[in-house]
Amino acid sequence: MAEFIKIENDGQVVKITLDRPKHNVLDIPMMNELNAELEKIAVDDELKCVVLTGEGRSFCAGVEVGDHKPDQVDEMVAVFNRIFELINMIDIPVIAAVSGACFGGGMEVAIACDIVIASEKAIFGQPEIKLGFFPPYAAIRLPELVGPAKTIEILTTGQNYSAQASKDLGFVTRVASVDDFEEVVQKQVKQITMASPLIIRLNKRAVKRHIGTSFAQGADQVSDYFLNTLMKTEDTLEGIASFEEKRRPDWKNK
Repeated sequence: MAEFIKIENDGQVVKITLDRPKHNVLDIPMMNELNAELEKIAVDDELKCVVLTGEGRSFCAGVEVGDHKPDQVDEMVAVFNRIFELINMIDIPVIAAVSGACFGGGMEVAIACDIVIASEKAIFGQPEIKLGFFPPYAAIRLPELVGPAKTIEILTTGQNYSAQASKDLGFVTRVASVDDFEEVVQKQVKQITMASPLIIRLNKRAVKRHIGTSFAQGADQVSDYFLNTLMKTEDTLEGIASFEEKRRPDWKNK
């Protein structure tokens, strides 16, 4: 049984709650627990959505500073990078539900997710520079989300950003009031889980399939995927039939 994360799995949605007082700071044992759960999710074809959140006042305030010492840093980086490898492998939407502090490695985990829903009280930042570090994953991911210039600002100032400022920059998807936060997260989950798990996976794969290609190459790849994979699924044909027959679809995940 995991000590530092809590898992809720209803067969469609897995909710992972980071739970290491006081601020859910990631250390090596906690990251190993998280990776073990992400490995299970990556090979489960029945799931439709993942929600990652934090217990208490913080989402995650970073990675344990002590794990950055020379005798542990190699292991720490390997275990930390595994989180991002696994999130990238997961073919269903991964939602970061962020309330409170989201700093350093915690922000890196949040921006690795597909959708970031933030409470209006959430605070984001990459303060590593103040301790003589840089955040490796943020240096890769943030330019994709906000561009190189803003990434350099975020990394070299180490300043904090409100939820709304983070949304304006482009690495937060949606901001909700404190009172409405849980409802907004659940509404997003419900919208996703109405669909076929297979078609959810094919949609996410279609988005990732063409990244880094030219428009012509991307159009060819995605069109081929549409015609020769999507259109050969039972669930796509069921979606068409249910629309024409004005009924709810009966998804088979095939």
